Amino acid sequence: MPSTDGRRAGRRVRSAWSSRSLPGGFADVPGRILAARLSSSSVQTFSSKTGRAPGGTIGADFVAKSAPDGYTLLFTGTPHVISAWIYKKLPYDALKDFEPVALVASGPYVLVVNPQLPVHSVRELIAAAKAHPGKIDYASSGNGSAQHLVERAVRLDGRHRAEPRPVQGQRAGDAGLARGTGKSLLAGIPNVLPQVKAGRLRALAVSTPQRSPDLPDVPTAAEAGVPGYQATLWLNLAAPAGTPGDIVQRIYAETARALQDAELQQNFRSAGVEASPMSPQELAGFMRGEYEKWARSCEIPGRRSTKGKRR
Repeated sequence: MPSTDGRRAGRRVRSAWSSRSLPGGFADVPGRILAARLSSSSVQTFSSKTGRAPGGTIGADFVAKSAPDGYTLLFTGTPHVISAWIYKKLPYDALKDFEPVALVASGPYVLVVNPQLPVHSVRELIAAAKAHPGKIDYASSGNGSAQHLVERAVRLDGRHRAEPRPVQGQRAGDAGLARGTGKSLLAGIPNVLPQVKAGRLRALAVSTPQRSPDLPDVPTAAEAGVPGYQATLWLNLAAPAGTPGDIVQRIYAETARALQDAELQQNFRSAGVEASPMSPQELAGFMRGEYEKWARSCEIPGRRSTKGKRR
């Protein structure tokens, strides 16, 4: 990618797909779709390395310590800026140790509940949690996942508690909720849409300012009684700090071109996200804003993890 020299055509571009890319994770499918499209349009071959760590920290550390030559990239997203505030010590700086390359995609979460729970709105869910402290659990794939922090932000209005129920990946949480082993879950829409339509899960709200075309009758969080609340899952590419600007721009240009492909866009929609290209300069400001926003979410009383130091 940094060079079109034919002698380098076989060189593999390694990427740590590390936005909690557990099997069936939200970032895994879009990451592989993008890698395949870039490989088909570039002289370089893209390969992926999936990191299994809370918030993608192992993959991020791997990329932060890699040579800044454009051949090792990080495919990450929302958990990358969350981890800095959740974990006491990280071996890298979430902003300073990376060069923003491109925003790739974004999408909503949907709040769903087991239909056996007698609630039909976010207000009713909050009322039930207040009336039965500790009884309304939520499926969580661990501290530092976006799912965990989004749930913390929307639940309880900051004043009451819900109990986390650990699961191995989002799909495990989806299945458990449908079987009746959990009460609530924030999930990517494609992961729960078939069960919502079949009546095995009940959707209460989406986390974005606009309703989802896949669930047009489901209100936004603001419409459902949580004014000012919004959370978007976003995915981006980053390179190690110090990667030359011309290499960053070349990678961005190829990524932006790939994101214009109609087939890729449709595949992204099937995976629950929309192609959302953003330049390195725009992404830098966006990530700083997200970093500060999640810092506020991590201040919810009663959390057990320690936030990262301010940069």
